[in-house]
Amino acid sequence: MRHVTVTMTAHDVEPETAYARIRDFRRYPDVTETVREVVVHRPGADGTVVSDWTVRFRNGLMRWSERDAFHPETLTLGFTQLRGDFEVFEGTWRCAPGERGTAVTFDAVFDLGIPTLADLLDPVAESTLRGNIELIAGGLLGRVTALPTATPVHG
Repeated sequence: MRHVTVTMTAHDVEPETAYARIRDFRRYPDVTETVREVVVHRPGADGTVVSDWTVRFRNGLMRWSERDAFHPETLTLGFTQLRGDFEVFEGTWRCAPGERGTAVTFDAVFDLGIPTLADLLDPVAESTLRGNIELIAGGLLGRVTALPTATPVHG
């Protein structure tokens, strides 16, 4: 599996505001062309939500459904793919006070499910995912500065 972490500073946005914007999935198609469609279903009895996503990914579209769990007390949300184009896709968004604004971290693992092409496809998918997250964050939060990426971690 491939591990992706995108760490950004959202300038001029309080952590609670950043978290509220990130968890408002319905707005994503309005703030970036990267996200084509998000359908958010009613919350379950446990407070989790299932959302269906269609996102531009390189020269095509990726589609998946995920279960989302919101933790406003820690300004985090977690997601786990239920079905879709990835074999595995799960992770978190975290917001916290930062030195120059709100520190926003997207952390995920994914597996495209094509082991024979993983060495070729995974780096491309990681780069595309990283770029998409930065575009989404910029659309939602305004001026965002991404921190330099670390060496990729493979699992």
